[in-house]
Amino acid sequence: MMRGFSEFAGRSAIVIGSASAFVVATISVLLWAATGPYFHYSDTWQLVVNTGTTLVTFLAVFLIQHSQNKDGKAIQLKLDELIRSTQSARNILIDLEHATEEEIAKFQAEFTKRRHT
Repeated sequence: MMRGFSEFAGRSAIVIGSASAFVVATISVLLWAATGPYFHYSDTWQLVVNTGTTLVTFLAVFLIQHSQNKDGKAIQLKLDELIRSTQSARNILIDLEHATEEEIAKFQAEFTKRRHT
């Protein structure tokens, strides 16, 4: 089930981020706006777009977040492998995304100091 959701979320994120999706959304909003005079700009007319956009946004957030989490984990694993396989690299930097804020701040200060020397 998780694999199916992951594939669905990945494909959905691609579709949602496409130019075609933007065009469809824009046309939908324009059609909705054009029907305003016909429905006398009623509360129901406004509720239709409010409900639609809320539902689409709510569901899209979860799909996109899932895809970003998966991509972020994959990138971190690739970077960890590069660190592990490089002789001069410090293995302490592997899995740094799970370090405390203080540990990360120490490394950042060290790298900032090295950049300025």
